[in-house]
Amino acid sequence: MVVTRVLACSCNGTVDIDSAIRQQQGDALLGDASLGIGELCRRDFRHFTEALEGTDDVLVTCTQESALFNEIAQARSAVAPIRFVNVRERAGWGREGAAAGPKIAALVAMASAAQAPEVPAITFRSSGRLLVIGDALEAIEWAGQLTDALAVTVLASSTRGARLPAERRFPILSGDGVAVSGWLGNFSVSWQVANPIDLDACVRCGACVQACPEAAIGADLQVDLNVCTGHRACVSACGSVGAIDFSRAERERHEAFDLILDLRAEPAFVQHDPPLGYFFPGPTTQARIRAGLELVRFTGEFDKPRFFRYQERLCAHSRNRIEGCRQCIDVCSTGAIAADGDRIRVEPHLCLGCGGCATVCPSGALSHAYPSPVEIGRRLRIGLKAFRDAGGRDALVLFHDGGRGREWLDALGREPGSAPRGGPATAGAGRVRGLPARVIAVEVHHIASIGLDLALSALALGAAQVRVLSTTHEAAGYRRALDEQFALGSQLVASLGFAADALAVVAAAEPAELDSALRATQPTAAVDVAAGFALSDEKRRSIEFALDHLRSHRPEGAAALPDSMPLAAGSPFGSLIVDAQRCTLCKACVGSCPEAALLDDANEPALRFIERNCVQCGLCVKTCPEQAITMQPRYRYDSQAARQIEVLHRAEPFHCVSCGKPFGSLAMVRTMIGRMAGHSMFGGEGTRRLQMCADCRVVDMFTARDELSIHQVARDGDRS
Repeated sequence: MVVTRVLACSCNGTVDIDSAIRQQQGDALLGDASLGIGELCRRDFRHFTEALEGTDDVLVTCTQESALFNEIAQARSAVAPIRFVNVRERAGWGREGAAAGPKIAALVAMASAAQAPEVPAITFRSSGRLLVIGDALEAIEWAGQLTDALAVTVLASSTRGARLPAERRFPILSGDGVAVSGWLGNFSVSWQVANPIDLDACVRCGACVQACPEAAIGADLQVDLNVCTGHRACVSACGSVGAIDFSRAERERHEAFDLILDLRAEPAFVQHDPPLGYFFPGPTTQARIRAGLELVRFTGEFDKPRFFRYQERLCAHSRNRIEGCRQCIDVCSTGAIAADGDRIRVEPHLCLGCGGCATVCPSGALSHAYPSPVEIGRRLRIGLKAFRDAGGRDALVLFHDGGRGREWLDALGREPGSAPRGGPATAGAGRVRGLPARVIAVEVHHIASIGLDLALSALALGAAQVRVLSTTHEAAGYRRALDEQFALGSQLVASLGFAADALAVVAAAEPAELDSALRATQPTAAVDVAAGFALSDEKRRSIEFALDHLRSHRPEGAAALPDSMPLAAGSPFGSLIVDAQRCTLCKACVGSCPEAALLDDANEPALRFIERNCVQCGLCVKTCPEQAITMQPRYRYDSQAARQIEVLHRAEPFHCVSCGKPFGSLAMVRTMIGRMAGHSMFGGEGTRRLQMCADCRVVDMFTARDELSIHQVARDGDRS
């Protein structure tokens, strides 16, 4: 067990750390030396340097000077890992700061228990080969600014009005039809050479300009084909340089680059999140300056986590070239996921770790690894327990990302509140808005990773409400996925008797909108007994655990539960309805089911089903040749019953006409005879083979008609 030394700073007395933690949480979490620090980053800095001398993890309850603290620790070669938690803006600074003791205890407990995820790394290598694409006037100017730091090449999509620099500091190419693919350190660029003059081969002597009688060649050293009459005097003038070729056969060119600065009006990538290393800043100078500063940083070797795990055996994408589920492909904002036959393929270099694919995956074939739901669930369990133990009630868990989401929350922690006019001051008047005392902020890599498993588990672990902060900058597909997930979750928990608004996505384009939404959210009661289970790597198991706990601890007076609740089409839970009049028990559906929800029966012609395993992917529906299967989206409250094997359809068996062994249904054999009657192998006398089991059919095909079969010998022996 890791022991954490907590340095709790009161920030010059503006955060009531002592009463928030010592009195509510007790001295077990914080030692005496860790309390009463008024100015940790100034006068009381010695507390930090003393903590570095030990081997325990060091947790600082402020993030403002984290860069300074890390620098000092590195200079002292400190062994102790250092972590930070923002207690100031998240709890202490706010209109309800005096009541935020339980929340401070929760934030400290979660940060103390946090573990760095161990995931494989994806490596990018960039030597600084930069391609600047755009109008020559702009592209050459920006290339000149960056050429001292990067190996720059210009690809001019238009050269009209441009003058090539007298000094060749970087290659200049021209062309149109530019196509870009790849990622940081591995971009492939192709384009069409549209002009007879190859700027890369051109020595810029100007002989062609002087030789052209139509003045079709300007300072950009490109031929204006609308003016040129084709006498080719320029070709003669170019001579042995050979930069001009009107009959150039090779029009398409390809080059590899590490970085791309795209100054055109339209980007090369249509997805919401382009690959790392590709910059499309738009027309503003400020944005282009920011892009230039970022580009300089992308030289060297870089690692990023492999954000996802993929289990092909669980994937419901396709079977036998029949497509079932493609939700991960549709939701991905980076283009990292593509169909690859009956499976999907994820390019880890394009994946930015949003986790949206794991959220929408009905089977759990794709899971988010950084941080994993297991780790987030562990922190939630610890934090919510600390909140309750410290006297907190009706906790609202607010998931947010580390980008704009963190900015929104920091802004609220510093945004001045309005003091009353013309009357006595009220508690908290004139202080910063801050978060309500019951709102526990939990930062994740990306909000799209908050799926049904985490949301429901948070309620089961003791949260009264769960909110996900959308700053409206996320890809539209992620927002739709979250809305769908939370709508389904709300339907499920409401049916169990809990508040209908227990789960929701909060869209806030600015901090003030977030403040209004949180203040307008009325507290609701949490589950009376908090669960103690750990979230599973299997998404559906976590959902099952959470709903089973909520069902077992329903609010008093809740209505009686039916066997199941109907759900909307597209829901990941449900049963199947089989039309007995159409189904021949061919078992094509069994072979197509990726989740082992549909099963064969070795003892009789029957189709068996386990509802718990069904993800409603629809592969069985699309595979069935008789169109006998219909999906029935629903949630069955009794998870034990959902685990049981049930028979969807059984039929009268057909017995082999040769050996007498049952090998299928009567309906199936009749259907085969009808469909294969015209086949050369099964027509006429061959029809009898369709009435044989597989073993006898093979024997029959290789047995002469004038010979006795082994089955005939056996039957004759019995008669004697």
